[in-house]
Parts: sequence; C-alpha cells; structure tokens
Amino acid sequence: MKEHISMISNNDIVLNLNKFKSSIPENVTLIAVSKFQSVEKIKMAYEAGHRDFGENYVQEMKEKYEQLPKDIRWHFIGHLQANKVKYIVPFVHLIHSVDSLKLLTEIHKHALKHQRIIDCLLQIHIAKEETKFGLSFEEARALLFSDIIKTFSNVRIKGLMGMATLTDDGEQIKNEFLSLKHFFDEINAQKISDNVQFEELSIGMSNDYKIAIECGSTMIRIGTAIFGERQKT
Repeated sequence: MKEHISMISNNDIVLNLNKFKSSIPENVTLIAVSKFQSVEKIKMAYEAGHRDFGENYVQEMKEKYEQLPKDIRWHFIGHLQANKVKYIVPFVHLIHSVDSLKLLTEIHKHALKHQRIIDCLLQIHIAKEETKFGLSFEEARALLFSDIIKTFSNVRIKGLMGMATLTDDGEQIKNEFLSLKHFFDEINAQKISDNVQFEELSIGMSNDYKIAIECGSTMIRIGTAIFGERQKT
C-alpha cells in the first residue's frame, strides 16, 4: 500500500501555517510534520518563516537535511531504532521518541563522538492502543532515577512525548493527556540530575492539538492540517 499526498497549493501551506501561529499560545512550538512531503513544500514553509519540522523516518530526514537550509530545527518524532541513531545525531535538534535505556545509551555514545549534547524526550505510552510505542510511567520513573542517567554527559532529557488514542472521544483524549501532564509535573518537582531538565511536553496532533494545549502542551506536531491529507492507494 503506497501513500501519496492530496493536492494542496503552496499558498495554502502558508495560510495554514499563519492560521496556526496566530491561534496557538506563544509558549507552544508548532512542529510542521513533513513526513512524505516534498522538499519544495518544506521550502515554501521555510520561506514563510517556519523553522521547526518533524520527520518519522531516518533516511528521509537525512536526505532532506542535506538538501535544505541548515538553520532548520529537525525534530525526530517517529520510532527510532538504535542502529540508525548515528545518521541523525550530527544534526538533529530534538529526539521526541526515546523509549528505552538501550536507545538513550546509543544516542549518548554517538553524541560523544560528535561532541554534541543531544536533547531528548522520553516517549510515554498513554494510549489504549498496543500498536503505539513508549515507556510506562513506572519504566520512565525507573529510568530517570537510575544511576546511569547521571553518566550521560552528552544527553539532556528535556521532557516527555505522548500520543493519545485515536478516537472521537474528547474526554478520553483529555484524560490521557492529563495523565502525562501529572507525571511531567511530578518529575519536574524533583531534582534528579543536571541533564534532566523538564521543559517540554510534546502532545497534540492535527486531530487533538486543542485539547493538548488545554492540558499543558508546549509542542504540537501538525502535519495534515498544514500540508494536506494523506491518502493510501
């Protein structure tokens, strides 16, 4: 099954970006999810002043990085395999989807090689869907308070990311987001180590970003509402 993007004009992309920027709070970062989008469309958003773009696949993100302006802030938001970390560490701005100690260890190893400090978010499983990735609250707590975290000098854990259940039940979505916000606040109230600095809560996508903002989101990940619907053929 192959995906393609429905037709949308460059002017529509700019209009959609401006609509979001004028309607969301100043403390919320809009990440334009550019997965499967052409370099030309990303350039149009870039020329309209946008700098934060999110990608789900390592190879696609690397190819776009090589073709586009270097002041773009690339957010990796998809499931990240440990053996592919090395390809994005040289340039990635923020990795949203850290879901294991193994992955965090690999990020730190390559960050050391490139003399970079890589900002990361822990991905927490809050949805009632087994297909989604992420740590449980208990697993995340154990990871954050482990002694090994303090040794990761080239990794900063900046907060949490989560995805709500794909449902029309707004109350369920709200409860899932709030469960993550409560955990965020719990961790943020404690001094763990210098490289754990909770500032970002990455929740909310095209279908639920308004609820996410109500629940304390600082980053929303928007794709279809900017670039158009994806269709499968």
